[in-house]
Amino acid sequence: MCVIGAGLAGLASAHALAARGIDFVCLEKAPDVGGIWRQPGAGERGPAYLSLHLNSAKQLTGYADFPMPSELPLYPRHADVAAYLRSFAEWAGLLPRIELRTEVLSVTQDDDGAWTVTSRTAQGEVRERRFGHVIVASGHNTEAVLPNPLPPGSDSFAGTILHSMDYRDGSDFAGQRVVVVGMGASGVDIAADLSRHAAQTVLSVRRGLHIVPKQLFGMSVDLIADAPWWSEMSFPEQRSFVEQALLVARGRLSDYGLPEPDHPVFSSAVTISDEILSRIRHGAVLPRPAIDSLDGSRVCFTDGTEVEADAIVYCTGFRMAFPFLPAGCPAGPRQEAVELYKRVVAPDRPGLYFVGLIRPHGSITRLVEAQSQWVAQIVDGDITLPSADAMREEISGYLSQIEERYGRTQGASIQVDVGSYLRELRELQDA
Repeated sequence: MCVIGAGLAGLASAHALAARGIDFVCLEKAPDVGGIWRQPGAGERGPAYLSLHLNSAKQLTGYADFPMPSELPLYPRHADVAAYLRSFAEWAGLLPRIELRTEVLSVTQDDDGAWTVTSRTAQGEVRERRFGHVIVASGHNTEAVLPNPLPPGSDSFAGTILHSMDYRDGSDFAGQRVVVVGMGASGVDIAADLSRHAAQTVLSVRRGLHIVPKQLFGMSVDLIADAPWWSEMSFPEQRSFVEQALLVARGRLSDYGLPEPDHPVFSSAVTISDEILSRIRHGAVLPRPAIDSLDGSRVCFTDGTEVEADAIVYCTGFRMAFPFLPAGCPAGPRQEAVELYKRVVAPDRPGLYFVGLIRPHGSITRLVEAQSQWVAQIVDGDITLPSADAMREEISGYLSQIEERYGRTQGASIQVDVGSYLRELRELQDA
């Protein structure tokens, strides 16, 4: 087998294969394991930044067989997570199977169903190898997305325009006036980080999103969602519970100068943050609506207000990109939705699996472990997949449910609920 990527999902896959004695090699283009968690310290371009911390509790983010150290805080910083992932790879004996500084150039399926993986080392050596199965675990925060088109006047903006992919630390903008665009996880993190260094930090928000504190009632929100009493509640009851808890914990977002969400909670991705509302209340972050246009060093907003700015940081998300895969694969750049059986298996590409191509409300670790263990059972012959038609039928039913709740977009198509999806994966393994 070939595993592509040695981040959290790739290491989970490698561990599951090793536990069953399945021969594999793991290809990783970076100089070390750890994925986005090691990038801030390594200074590489990527979706992480120096102030990055876990948003999920360490108890649910560590691997089941190798918990995070007790001395770590509940929400460890990026360097601690990177060190933990490296120690897991050492503990599990995975490092001899991982080829670092090895970039995958192409993955093609041969006429006999086998897969040819072409890779290149840092020294430029190109190598072709054949595998029976391929696991893609390289993550989906890969290609930066900017508004298209950018606001009028962007070409002549006197300051710097960058994407969060290129943001490293707030101290790089000390004394500057910065506008942050977007209210997702990176947007609120970066705005809060900048507000401790920049002369002025403005948060430009086009559409309201639900902001959920990391803790409610003194408990991490993902530990609440893992409690038995939570899973016993119906979805409408869970939604009502969270909505009432948010009113108590933070009140209405409009009281902070932010737009109210135009959708109920859990109808899109939520933004987890303990800091951003406090920074707004302290005057360190100034909320503004969407950018209307740019004029020299001025940023003009849709409500008619404007500010002088030295930099604009677009925290506008990422596009899934697997350039090494053949055209027509289920996670292609021009596909409306990701079409995978049980969010893992490509029904028309036998032997191709995706681990970690999901977006949960909560920690992803238990889910990628369960996905990896299920794939290992399939490869080992303990589980037989249904027909391609049956798999496509399951995909269609899943996407219909997603469309009803989130709308039908590529990003929404990988959304999962932690509890129900984990139960589903475990039932597949026990079948």
